[in-house]
Amino acid sequence: MPKTEQAGLTPRQVQTFIDDGFVKIENAFSSDLARRCRDELWADIGLSPDEPEHWNEPVVRVASKASPPFIEAANAPPLHKAYDQLVGEGRWLAPRGLGTFPIRFPSAESPGDDGWHVDMSFGTASPDFMEWRVDVKSSGRALLMLFLFSDVGNDDAPTRIRKGSHAAIARELLPYGETGATLRQLASENWASTRDCEIELATGAAGSVYLCHPFVVHAAQPHRGKRPRFMAQPPLLPKGEFDPALPPSPVQIAIRRACGPVY
Repeated sequence: MPKTEQAGLTPRQVQTFIDDGFVKIENAFSSDLARRCRDELWADIGLSPDEPEHWNEPVVRVASKASPPFIEAANAPPLHKAYDQLVGEGRWLAPRGLGTFPIRFPSAESPGDDGWHVDMSFGTASPDFMEWRVDVKSSGRALLMLFLFSDVGNDDAPTRIRKGSHAAIARELLPYGETGATLRQLASENWASTRDCEIELATGAAGSVYLCHPFVVHAAQPHRGKRPRFMAQPPLLPKGEFDPALPPSPVQIAIRRACGPVY
């Protein structure tokens, strides 16, 4: 029997990505695979889903995972198709794992990491993360991705996303050229250019994935629910720099619509 071709994103979903800076893919991977990944993460952090009396921290982090369940989730066929559609066929590297994992627990304490920000893409050798950089071509990052490994409702510390913020950030990055801007420079006015953006919460069932433009402004928040939230927030890495000889991808189209044909 011939292999079924994955339908991929609809034209409307691709346009939503360009306009809003992200698109949600439901059932990107199975709930059973999500459970297997959660089981590994519980073992890694030395805690149990059945012993909430030991959930003493608002957030526990796991740096990365490259075991088979995580590789399978990162490379699920619907995601490969969407990577092609948003970044360009042959222009991205297949993930060899996932990370990082900010595992959030119900807590009255502030998590201490819930400020608005854009993920930086290069210059990460600096010990001062505020000096890490991003440029208008998004060198070193093709997408920001949010993988939900547990069901996430409004009270379960869903990531907050500022819709359309990627366009404002693209315009802010333009004067910095290939050198790029540091996190300190972009955050100097507390992300004022995106303050009026509508906020979307990254909620959904386990197995959902949000594929986000690299410039989307987003933030964590405290967990007010009852069950821990398991999520990965890896980048999708590009194979190289944007090639002006190739048709622009939706990632590039969003930047060019904000800034003009700058590269």
